[in-house]
Amino acid sequence: MAGKLMHAVQYNSYGGGPAGLKHVELPVPAPKEDEVLLKIEAVSINPIDWKLQKGIARPLLPRKFPFVPSATDVSGEVVTVGSGVKNFKAGDKVVSILSPMSGGGLAEFCVAKGSLTVPRPPELSAVEAAGIPSGALTAHVALTQYAGVKLDGTCPQKTILVTAASGGVGHFAVQLAKLGNTHVTATCGARNLELVKSLGADEVLDYKTPDGAALRSPASRKYDAVIHCTTGIPWSIFEPNLSGNGKVIDLTPSVSTMMTFALKKFTCSKKRIVPLLYSPEGENLEYLVKLVKEGKLKTVVDSKYPLSKAEDAWAKSIDGHATGKIIVEP
Repeated sequence: MAGKLMHAVQYNSYGGGPAGLKHVELPVPAPKEDEVLLKIEAVSINPIDWKLQKGIARPLLPRKFPFVPSATDVSGEVVTVGSGVKNFKAGDKVVSILSPMSGGGLAEFCVAKGSLTVPRPPELSAVEAAGIPSGALTAHVALTQYAGVKLDGTCPQKTILVTAASGGVGHFAVQLAKLGNTHVTATCGARNLELVKSLGADEVLDYKTPDGAALRSPASRKYDAVIHCTTGIPWSIFEPNLSGNGKVIDLTPSVSTMMTFALKKFTCSKKRIVPLLYSPEGENLEYLVKLVKEGKLKTVVDSKYPLSKAEDAWAKSIDGHATGKIIVEP
């Protein structure tokens, strides 16, 4: 596809929000040896996208301007493959997770690592598939590697709290937790109480009520683990709600989180808060796609936008009240 141009969205500096996004024509990228070139059918916007624009990783990321946001979760069709990729061919339908460092997802075409690309079964639409990667992978790692939940239900029962349970990660966390032997309490806004119940939560709290703000389980349970998908809740709220060895797994750790983490480690406290850190693996993405295919997991889609209206999807994500995933379709 040498010389062919594509529609893409980029920004030229830090800041600017949705107004800082510019629609441009760029050359279609060429895949390296270990990459595949995809014609994008759907991509989801994640908070990391606009946070990078805002300057959260300044001056390390983005590595250079102008920058096409990664919008890390991509579903599409393989156009061509690098010489080192043997498991895909032109025409294959796939799901990929892109690196926020390299970017490129908010466009008509992108390149993705072959190792982070998995087949998309015909049972999954492009939109469903694009909602899976970062949200479901984050929830999966938090539950299995940090909280010790076995999704085959073979571990002793654990009591799990999921905050912001109707969001892009939280709605997957509730569903995955219920595949294990868990009792799930969840918090969300009043308008999403029934949705979160339908995803399997045993107890659902409106976070604006006194009990919701205090994270109190209606059944007076103590939490073995908290999958913390939001911000602004101090340790003093979590601590009395935790079991003896309870831990808070913070998906968006702040400076305060890191200080509490260090203090609890220094004092050998059994109750603790830990920052979530992980690198995505294609094997886990394939497992999650299989769960969706089997009807054991589903993507909740908040809204869909054409690429020509990508700035509206960006604004929706910044607003912070999406129910599930925000999707852009080229």
